[in-house]
Amino acid sequence: LLPWRTLRRLPALKGKRFYDRLFCPLVTLWYLLFQRLNPDHSLDRALADARAGGGNRINPKLSRGLVSRSTCSYSDARQRLPWLFLLQTLWLQAGKILGLSAATTQWRGLKIALLDGTTVRLRPHPAVAKDFPVHANQHPKRSYWCLMRVVVGFCGLCGAALDCAMGACQVSEQVLACQILLRSAGRCLFIGDRNFGVFRVVQAARQAHQHVLFRLTDSRARKLLCRPLRPGQYQVCWTPTRHDQLEPGCDTAPVPGRLLAVKVTRKGFRSLQLLLFTTLPHTADYPLEELVRLYGLRWHIELNLRYLKTQMDLVQLEVKSADMARKEWLAGLLAYNLVRAAQLSAALHKGISPLSLSFSSVRRRLENWLRTYASARRQLGAQWTELLEDLGCCLLPRRRKPRPSEPRAQRHLRSPYALLFGSRAAARRNLKKYASKS
Repeated sequence: LLPWRTLRRLPALKGKRFYDRLFCPLVTLWYLLFQRLNPDHSLDRALADARAGGGNRINPKLSRGLVSRSTCSYSDARQRLPWLFLLQTLWLQAGKILGLSAATTQWRGLKIALLDGTTVRLRPHPAVAKDFPVHANQHPKRSYWCLMRVVVGFCGLCGAALDCAMGACQVSEQVLACQILLRSAGRCLFIGDRNFGVFRVVQAARQAHQHVLFRLTDSRARKLLCRPLRPGQYQVCWTPTRHDQLEPGCDTAPVPGRLLAVKVTRKGFRSLQLLLFTTLPHTADYPLEELVRLYGLRWHIELNLRYLKTQMDLVQLEVKSADMARKEWLAGLLAYNLVRAAQLSAALHKGISPLSLSFSSVRRRLENWLRTYASARRQLGAQWTELLEDLGCCLLPRRRKPRPSEPRAQRHLRSPYALLFGSRAAARRNLKKYASKS
């Protein structure tokens, strides 16, 4: 998935001189992935593996050259590596994963890309707050945490991460989605919820010669159709209004497309009116029922983001600079894609859908195999085939009855300590003032 000859020719490394160090860019990339896949994400654990010979296949002098037990050498190497190199590595890796089986990862010759965004929590170090300011809220007291907004495009048929855009929390998800659309390669169908069903995103998709399938709000769909909404499909032409934000450098002409109005009914649930806008033509290859089924895949991106935050431990990044925050997040996406690639290979081996396998079960078995395969005496091909057989058994359970609805709340353990508001420096000054009085 990551051929080293191609990695060395990526544009992000051109024009940069890397001396003959122990932690060259390839070794640094290897241990960035190692940190995300290992339960212990510390630099010390990565250095211990390097001293034990874990990276000697990339650099044979690595374990012999690491005399000091300090993590400064690896920490400096992480800072030297450009974060754009990790982003370009993600594009390369995603293309390799989709190339494993075009019949499984494409629909009617189109790549299905699901779009959605989330936020990542960061501590307010000065270098972090410069690019990702502290997020304000409705409370009079200022928030402590910095937030980094990310928008990720996932393959809707195998779950692999295809691209990612990052910015401050003051930057909208629509702006970040336009960045992904404008640099997308190949023929793609982008699917998103009502947050992306705006003219600016559709405008960027038309500029990139890509197709979209976005859900619309009721008010926007009524304005677009200019008459009462009834079930069916209508040819429309989306013209921007004076209230619509436009993408700089893109054509402002109206965008032709189809408005799909479908009433979805399910036993035991309220009926739902689904309003979709698509730029796909009205032909027999793209029927209404098939497009509605495709939009149903959009829910998988909510699960993918949950896997990234919980399974890959990316809820909060312990970094001290904005560039390292980007690198840690991209390294998490690369490690996540390794699990998805193994999941896709197991599904192809078994002849089943990749989405029918449990991500957490596949991750546990793959991490255990990575720890033990080097010491085994058998051929690597036989080990890999046995692993695919094992991964193919990690099927998601078929529930006999639907899972009950749960409240969006959690039970907290009682703590004897009060909540901390403001900075720690101010809290220390207050503590020192009250200690002097007592």
